[in-house]
Amino acid sequence: MKITFLGATKTVTGSNFLVEGAGKRFLVDCGMWQGKAEHEMENSQEFEFNPSEIDFMLLTHAHIDHSGRIPKLYNEGFRNKVYAHKATCDLCTLMLPDSGHIQETEMEWKNKKRKRKGEEPVEPIYTAEDAVRCLEIFEPVQYDQIIEITPDIHVRFNDAGHMLGSSIIEVWVKEEGKETKTVFTGDIGNNDIPLLSPLTMIEDTDFLVMESTYGSRLHMRNDEKAQIFLDVVSETLDNGGTVVIPSFAVGRTQEILYEINKLKEVYDDDEFRRKYKTIMRAPVYVDSPLAISATEVFRENTELFDKEIKEEIVRGDNPLEFPGLKFTKTAEESKLLNEDKTPSIIISASGMCEVGRIKHHLKHNLWNPKSTILFVGYQAPGTLGYGIVNGEKKVKIFGEEIAVNARIEYIEGYSGHADQELLMNSIYSYIKKPKHIFLVHGEPESQEILANKIEEEANIGVTIPEFGETYELNDEIVMTNKIKRKVNKNIKSEILQRLGILKEELKDMEVYVNQDLQDDNLKAEDIFRINEKIKDLEKQILNVIEG
Repeated sequence: MKITFLGATKTVTGSNFLVEGAGKRFLVDCGMWQGKAEHEMENSQEFEFNPSEIDFMLLTHAHIDHSGRIPKLYNEGFRNKVYAHKATCDLCTLMLPDSGHIQETEMEWKNKKRKRKGEEPVEPIYTAEDAVRCLEIFEPVQYDQIIEITPDIHVRFNDAGHMLGSSIIEVWVKEEGKETKTVFTGDIGNNDIPLLSPLTMIEDTDFLVMESTYGSRLHMRNDEKAQIFLDVVSETLDNGGTVVIPSFAVGRTQEILYEINKLKEVYDDDEFRRKYKTIMRAPVYVDSPLAISATEVFRENTELFDKEIKEEIVRGDNPLEFPGLKFTKTAEESKLLNEDKTPSIIISASGMCEVGRIKHHLKHNLWNPKSTILFVGYQAPGTLGYGIVNGEKKVKIFGEEIAVNARIEYIEGYSGHADQELLMNSIYSYIKKPKHIFLVHGEPESQEILANKIEEEANIGVTIPEFGETYELNDEIVMTNKIKRKVNKNIKSEILQRLGILKEELKDMEVYVNQDLQDDNLKAEDIFRINEKIKDLEKQILNVIEG
């Protein structure tokens, strides 16, 4: 049995693994690359395999960095089954067409610019219609059932506790009379996630392919994050400001709604009641068509909820509903939110601020010192959200320079990913521990720290694969091949265009830095931060030159 790692290698997006065994070739996940420009360029590249030769696919969950290239796979000849939990299938009927629509919209905007420059138009990776067509090959499954794919390949989906329908997948492959078991974790959920049941602990495996997003960090406890949320939101509303929460449309949005509804049960003193009333008096807008539809899918799959929450629903207390909650479906309704001066809470996608309505809300609130931008999910390097969280003083939105004057807060405890402690506990839970662990879906520093901890404390060998590396799963882990990435002509021309854009942006940067340095009110720490950022940029440029 062999695994080739074709995504989520030393980064947190583009999950894609090619498995070969028992005479079959199959995929685990086929996600989009997100965040950095050079990663997103990967999405339009050819696959490192022939899609028509793939026998089946296993999908861990519906998030676009795990599912987003399935329509492309379908367009290029894949017609066999995609096995996924039923709730994942339900969510993909919303998320994949939405992804196609976003690509069509972005490409339309880019092509207008290309036309003005006399350049040829480019096609989106796939359209919303393409995404709808690919849904015909999805095969819904339930948790805890062993499924026979062939007489020699069996799989079982287990609750990963990360989002609705997310799965840890056990795969048994029998070759030459010997059976090898490999577990693919997908994204492992944070045990503090409201609504969902905790992840299923697996008892045994030969090999483990495990995510490592927060491999170097610990989350705050659930009660702490609820108190911080209450304080930040109530203080902003008291000041007459708006709280903007960039949220992933599926998962985080529904969890935030649940948290707001449950705040009343956290504490019981006069100051708490005052803050709680402040939040309950304010309108709470969910401004994302996808989040609205996904909330309906959550309501239709309540059997996956935590036991305590299911009991609440039976008693008539729906955790996704409360007074003041409003859904804005149309673009016109969304625009009106930024004209209304009433203090409010706006929950809008996307969670990393790269696309969608959130960019309009940031444009109208980032400059305002009364407002708060409250981040509740992971921000990948290279995204707009990452820049804001990490102290950018000015950001570009729709080509316009916006000053960051709003209060910026980040409550990490809302992450849907397990922290270091839970990742380690999931390893310790194995009665028969893995022979070897492959760490994927994490930034290099996080992976190195987690790998060292696993090797020292659990005494298990760890590999952090590079893109395109193939490993034979035997008693000795051996890399048998490394694929050289293909580069198409479109990407080469895009690199040249980006160089031209970079020249102009460096000129702009020089102007803005000079303006900042002439400001007598600039603090010493701000000057230090500017210096460090320029040093980082210098290193990156030198890396490109030396490479």
